Amino acid sequence: MHRIGVDPGDIAVVFITHFHGDHTLGLPPFVLHRVFVDRRPLTFVGPTGVEEYLEKLWEVSWGADWKRVMRPQFKVRYVTARPSGSAAGIKYETVKLDHGTMGSNGYRIHVNGKVVAYSGDTEPTAPLDKLVDRADVAIVEATGPGDVFSHMSWENAAKLRKRHPSTRFLFNHVYSGTTTGAVKDLQVIEV
Repeated sequence: MHRIGVDPGDIAVVFITHFHGDHTLGLPPFVLHRVFVDRRPLTFVGPTGVEEYLEKLWEVSWGADWKRVMRPQFKVRYVTARPSGSAAGIKYETVKLDHGTMGSNGYRIHVNGKVVAYSGDTEPTAPLDKLVDRADVAIVEATGPGDVFSHMSWENAAKLRKRHPSTRFLFNHVYSGTTTGAVKDLQVIEV
């Protein structure tokens, strides 16, 4: 975060879409910073079980030291996402998305009079259209070309964008590396 000019202490709320490792295993270094460097309160909003899942992740990350030393210093609040609500002063709406057997929460986050839609992982089904409809910005996954199990393909991302021309799309969760046509880290593409 520091490399791109983001102060981890300025983050008041983190929205968790689902509990797959590629969406949660980057959190421990952030939490470490919030335990020892910047102890401002932090809220996690997520699917049912958010507190149990994340507390297990912290305990796996630091063993017995988590409960004994670190947890007492961590000013955290866990919130199970509701259909609409507010967390740390941020208004949000939750849209249940399709993603394999687990599903995923999509969020419509209201910031400075704008709506930012965030999908996490999702399949290209009707709830995704509901999530991005009339959003100012939509951050949506577009994993790769062709048939990508329980994710959205580049082709379906292009169709989604065409159905919502007034929404600005940023696509993430994109294959990188050796896949033909894939992007490189931090490369900006248009789908």
